[in-house]
Amino acid sequence: MSGLRLGVNIDHVATIRNARGATYPDPVRAAEMAIAAGADGITAHLREDRRHISDADIDALAVIVKRRGRPLNLEMAVTAEMEAIALRHLPHAACLVPERREEVTTEGGLDLVKGHNHIAPVVGRLAAAGIRVSCFIDADLEQVASAKAMGAQVVELHTGAYCDAVRDGDPRAAELLARLTAAAAQAARLGLEVHAGHGIDYETVKPIAAIAQVAELNIGHFLIGEAIFIGLPAAIGRMRALMDQARAELAA
Repeated sequence: MSGLRLGVNIDHVATIRNARGATYPDPVRAAEMAIAAGADGITAHLREDRRHISDADIDALAVIVKRRGRPLNLEMAVTAEMEAIALRHLPHAACLVPERREEVTTEGGLDLVKGHNHIAPVVGRLAAAGIRVSCFIDADLEQVASAKAMGAQVVELHTGAYCDAVRDGDPRAAELLARLTAAAAQAARLGLEVHAGHGIDYETVKPIAAIAQVAELNIGHFLIGEAIFIGLPAAIGRMRALMDQARAELAA
């Protein structure tokens, strides 16, 4: 094993379910399948508008992951409502993310510098309740330092810009990967655990997995999309193999 963990985000199983207002496909069933296929944890984003994951899903996921001995990572906006839900469920981890109603998906990292006075108390209350607090941030050294200063235990680096650049053939991809690498190194020096996620697919996973300080990747949309064609266990299996290959090459 590479030691690099894979968290599988099952939000978009719920997106498909909600498109028809049906009871299927069930994201909780997807979580069980993901764990059986080798996922190290399950991630779910309970959005303010409930566009995919619902409160009932979180209730059920909390039971399933506990039974299967895997952590639940609750992605959440920094709001009083979401804080109350997190404190009620006490997930293993809470990843604080920016959220705008009009966005299709998360467009960037949380600005911890500008939002310090609002975000830091929430970090403190979640941590005091025994929740492992992560902040989803852009690969910026100032944001990394701010996460440490406000007491977060983890930073999750937003990989979307890099992944988009690779897919678009943008020459800035190398620079964006270098920023991710530098931010991961700085976070590790400060004693923060480093995660990464957003937009990762088979083409982009190996360079990100090869960043030595990254301990966990959280991947959702691509895996759920690929599962339509090859099934969820096969999609997860191939992603794990690429992650492990990257780490093996790093160690060679």
